Amino acid sequence: MRLPRPALIATATATAAATLLLSPHGAVADPTPQPPTREWETGSASEGADTAARAPESTTDRALTSPAPDLTTEARGYPREQTLTPDPQNPADKSIKLGLTPYHAIAPKLNALQQLGDRVSVEIAGRSAGGHRLYLVTVTAPESAKQARAQERMRELIENAPQAAAKDPALKAAYKTPVFFNNNIHGNEWEGTDAALKLIERLAKAKDKDTTGLLAQHRLYFNITANPDGRIAGTRANANGFDLNRDFVTASQPETRAMRQIEIDKQPAVMLDLHGYVNGTLIEPTTPPHGENYEYDLFLKNTYANALDMESAVNGLGFTPEKDGVEPVQIPFRDQEEGWDDWPPIFTPQYAAFHGTVAAHTVEIPLAVNNEEYDELPVAELRRRSAINVDVAGAAMDATLDYAQKHRASLIADQIEVFRRGATGAAQVPVSPETVPGVPGIGPEDVYTTDFPRAYVIPSGGNQRSATAAARLVDHLLANDVQVRRATKDFRLGGTSYAKGSYIVDMHQPKRGLANVMLADGRDISDKVSTMYDISGWSLGRLWGATVSDIRTGGSSVPSRTVHEAARVAYVAPYGNLRLRLDDAREIAALNSLLRDRVSVRRSSDGSAIVPGSARTKAAALAKKYDVAFDATKATGGTPLHRVRVAAAVTPGELFALREMNFDVTPVSTAILNAGFDWSKADVLFASAGLDHEDLNTAARTALDGFLAREGLVGRGATGAALNAAADLLAVKPVEGNGDANGVVRVVNSRGGVTQGAPDHSFVYTPMWFTDLGSSVRVEQSYATGNPLVSGHWRPLDDGTGGPAQAAGRASVVSGPHVVLFGTEPLFRAHPKGEFPQVARALLTVSR
Repeated sequence: MRLPRPALIATATATAAATLLLSPHGAVADPTPQPPTREWETGSASEGADTAARAPESTTDRALTSPAPDLTTEARGYPREQTLTPDPQNPADKSIKLGLTPYHAIAPKLNALQQLGDRVSVEIAGRSAGGHRLYLVTVTAPESAKQARAQERMRELIENAPQAAAKDPALKAAYKTPVFFNNNIHGNEWEGTDAALKLIERLAKAKDKDTTGLLAQHRLYFNITANPDGRIAGTRANANGFDLNRDFVTASQPETRAMRQIEIDKQPAVMLDLHGYVNGTLIEPTTPPHGENYEYDLFLKNTYANALDMESAVNGLGFTPEKDGVEPVQIPFRDQEEGWDDWPPIFTPQYAAFHGTVAAHTVEIPLAVNNEEYDELPVAELRRRSAINVDVAGAAMDATLDYAQKHRASLIADQIEVFRRGATGAAQVPVSPETVPGVPGIGPEDVYTTDFPRAYVIPSGGNQRSATAAARLVDHLLANDVQVRRATKDFRLGGTSYAKGSYIVDMHQPKRGLANVMLADGRDISDKVSTMYDISGWSLGRLWGATVSDIRTGGSSVPSRTVHEAARVAYVAPYGNLRLRLDDAREIAALNSLLRDRVSVRRSSDGSAIVPGSARTKAAALAKKYDVAFDATKATGGTPLHRVRVAAAVTPGELFALREMNFDVTPVSTAILNAGFDWSKADVLFASAGLDHEDLNTAARTALDGFLAREGLVGRGATGAALNAAADLLAVKPVEGNGDANGVVRVVNSRGGVTQGAPDHSFVYTPMWFTDLGSSVRVEQSYATGNPLVSGHWRPLDDGTGGPAQAAGRASVVSGPHVVLFGTEPLFRAHPKGEFPQVARALLTVSR
């Protein structure tokens, strides 16, 4: 039985023990235990959710359109050298103050490293939201094109024919084990990049037998900086304001898609994700709850063993609390009770596990140099800390290479076993002292497994809410390397009939864990732990707007064919007026394009848009661009729709989602309004973050109140509710639930207005509901009765309030004359795609 873990000492940004007193010996502050840090509490004052998003529209456009290059160009051997064009010198790069490598110096450095011999290759893995190149460096012994093709065949054999791979002696002898170092995913956690550059240089020059053997049997991949936008600006997030280490389920950002493609194409057995700052250095594996969809016995076995090796290497550097302010390494699985979990697949190492990575770690280097420390500490102290951090990151990398070299055969065998279990439908192996020998303290609190269905079916027509949503979901699964088939005949499964053309996700496939983590409902884990590090529910099956059915028997007997992309939905009726459903974000985007072009569109009683036949040419172009259908209709009348200009005081995810739906958006905030804002440029205000009525100066408050009196407000959460109360618009009492709560909830929608056609599930993050409703208030949506939480973590507060029982049956979305208030999170991190139209309908209806 595991010994009790102490409370979480620190988090990625709450560095109670990292702040050194400015004394000659660098003594540390009292390491007071801290709770996990929520996303909005991280970073500097300019990055929290109290500040409205302000990313330029160009970064959204780039994120929505930038593909991730295919990195499986195995017709070429190694090295793959190229001369990189240098970036312009940027004296404002935040790395410079720390004595670290500024982004503009990376390309020249990589050019020089390629000239050191025949071991270093550089490829462009994509571009960031801000337009900066993402560099993937490969270090390995030279390979001919024929040898590279052989490596790719072995990689594919491991994934797609794991039983054969396990018996292949040539693979065991010749396959190069892939190791992946991911650096600087949080832009103001810099030092992994510099440690990687140092390691690459050493490997390029070394002539010793160990290095030669390492590179003969391994390919080492380095994502030099996963977040160049943040590295330059000194921000946690990228240029769109996204925390990339929360984006792996949705992959909304180009940097995330690049990392996803590296995982798919290179299939690393081992990976490190270098972060900061936790003192002492934090090295995963994590506390419970553990992700229930991956093969945790294999993962824990390797991740814990490598953590011990990294611990020895980092502590062996000789840094001490008294001399350097560096505490000993901590391993959450061993040293903490809860609060640093691996439950959601939104973090890089947890996502990597679904692609066969059997040793994957977040490593939090020790000494804080960002945020307040960056602004307040002397340059000499910052550079001292950064140098130590580079050494610590380097020691973790070195230990990982040693581990990979010593355990090469077993790492690949375990990766093969991950894929074999998936392909054959084998049972997961619960962790225990017997199944994972060598890992002390395993207890029942560490056992998390799931019951995989035999298959999932995604209908493509009939009573499907949106064929567009189904196509998007299928394409997303395929982009994540999940295998999807399409029925060639009508069929019946689980007592339900499905039409020809429906999509089938057979769960006897190598990456069944990833398929399930995206399509399953998930689990209510409120009773498992008292707190979670981040989100606890995320179901694409419930939140993306497509119908998804889980099948418990017979999934492999349906006549079907493998698909590599979803069938296109695009269609325009050849005659008459046109009907465009408004149940999907892409349909909203097409509508807004028509309205921007001044097409006379009307909204029918069923909530769809009626488009005149005279706009058929425009509709055809939009059907192709957004993959939506314009059906024929004989409906007449309806309410005229107009292009809506949105003033938005919102989070980065919400700003991105509004632009994804092609709304005309102008970001605003308290500061922008106080500086003077021309309200004639807006038709509606959407407020959820960064706007405080009390902090407005007299002129700004007067202007805002005047705007709200004559135009419309869409509000979300505490910010929206407070603004509604300050302007005395809608008679409701907002009730905030537990601030730690989040997850997928059951809801009941009204038959018209804002939530017409919406899914019967929504997402909450610090949920809110509304009571004491005035006579003019309409309930658009309510939390379901009973326990509305389907998956996630939502407990009542210590006094018994704020829980799901208190929210049950209460209004979650309300409206009145020119006001809509949301207690849910329909645009959260640009993730719950099926919820987006609720906000769109609100914006379209409240503006006058």
